[in-house]
Amino acid sequence: MRDVRLRTGSATLLSLIAFYSITGAIAAFVWWLLFTPNFRLVWKNRLVLPSVVLIGLFSGILEITGGGGLSYFFRMMVVILIGAWLLSGQKRGEFLDLGCWLFGSRTGFELGMLAEMALQNLNSLIIDFDRIRAAERMKGVRSGIRSIVSVGRVLIHWTLLRAEDTAELLAMRGYVRGGTCVPAFVREKGDLIAAVFAICAAIIALIPVSAFFILS
Repeated sequence: MRDVRLRTGSATLLSLIAFYSITGAIAAFVWWLLFTPNFRLVWKNRLVLPSVVLIGLFSGILEITGGGGLSYFFRMMVVILIGAWLLSGQKRGEFLDLGCWLFGSRTGFELGMLAEMALQNLNSLIIDFDRIRAAERMKGVRSGIRSIVSVGRVLIHWTLLRAEDTAELLAMRGYVRGGTCVPAFVREKGDLIAAVFAICAAIIALIPVSAFFILS
């Protein structure tokens, strides 16, 4: 999807129904298989597999302690795949355009700018992590819990420093609130079709709920 409005709306809707029920997760997963590059996204986005492993650990604990872990794992896995698809098609400035289109040049500008800064920090974290891992391999440091904790502390420290530098830069340039942005959106032929099928997936996920209220 090229249109960020349809892409974000579809991703939000599909994530909600996937988290809501197994039926919604299955419908969202089928949509993901049909309308995205599907498993090629998994290999391109290095955050997907670690996220799935982390969710798997929590799901295992949940399954052992109280049950429902398998359902939770599948639903969250679909949410992660939808999120990976959303970020894979993201272009610089699109969230700023979306925010201004939704909420105007004051609140929307600030929300869009925060989203853009969050994505920038995420990309910087990935680059920093790669540099740290390369330095550890050169020094012969093995991966382990102690290494992960130290790397996490360094990444958090650098992220806070970047946030402080960004705040100082905005203050020096006189930024107070809001801004001017003229949203521009590009749409492909298949965008509306994919969005319509996302709505259909949501309807399918809600059919058991609707039937319950009708029968009751």
